[in-house]
Amino acid sequence: MSLRNHQSLKANMTGYAFISPFIVGFLAFTLIPMFISLYLSFTTYNLFTPPKWIGLGNFEKMFTGDPKYWNSIRVTFTYVLVGVPLRLIFALFVAMILNTKSRMVGTYRTMYYLPSIIGGSVAVSIMWRNIFSNNGIVNSLLSTLGATPVKWFGDPDASLTMLITLSVWQFGSSMLIFLAGLKNIPVELYEASSVDGAKPVRKFFSITLPLLSPIILFNLIMQTISAFMTFVPAYVISKGEGGPMDGTMLHSLYLFRQAFMFSNMGYAAAMAWVMLIMIGILTAILFITSRYWVFYETEKGC
Repeated sequence: MSLRNHQSLKANMTGYAFISPFIVGFLAFTLIPMFISLYLSFTTYNLFTPPKWIGLGNFEKMFTGDPKYWNSIRVTFTYVLVGVPLRLIFALFVAMILNTKSRMVGTYRTMYYLPSIIGGSVAVSIMWRNIFSNNGIVNSLLSTLGATPVKWFGDPDASLTMLITLSVWQFGSSMLIFLAGLKNIPVELYEASSVDGAKPVRKFFSITLPLLSPIILFNLIMQTISAFMTFVPAYVISKGEGGPMDGTMLHSLYLFRQAFMFSNMGYAAAMAWVMLIMIGILTAILFITSRYWVFYETEKGC
């Protein structure tokens, strides 16, 4: 090694020392487990005996011989396709309210952000289960209004609706990102449109939405990925069973049951890889279609 290379290596040792914990952690807890999971997806493995290679057997069973798997896919996509748009719409609505000049706006932002911090916890999931129980607040309110109480834990559609409602309630992180985006929109644009006689609805669709479209894309992708990984609320609310009648059997919950309740580690690994591919395809579709609805100022030569 030449003297120059030796000095260069010595000068970079500090940088290598700082990034080494990340590299070791990434290799030990992400990259190597991913390759092990990929190998196990082609095997039968129950934690107690060595893995047995079966090729595409797990994937064949998944696609042709497991109705519960397809039900978990249906429930998960319903949860994502309904819950994510509602969550983003609600987050944008609240962000626009908090973007107005009012007293105690800082307190309101904290209050609205709080559910996103504790919303996915076990304690809140238990609280949510009590709220929607037969004698809970929701049914008491429905009775007061003269409506028929809903059996939230006896109807698959009602149970999934309850789960989606909990998802929408966790809108705080998206709301803060929308709020930051709203504050970056020049006020002069609104003032100029007011001079031209534009109404609030026209301002929203002609100014707010186009300038917020990159942030909408970011929130859409992040919340979609997060929704596919939802596990704790479904597990706690259904007590790990995914009921009633598999109505809350999200893909992540079914994967957990296959892995840790039935010891089908190979099958669970195959499910994980299929879901990873699905999320990748959906993310790619969002990026490809974004060229038609996302507005970037730099592309317009502004």
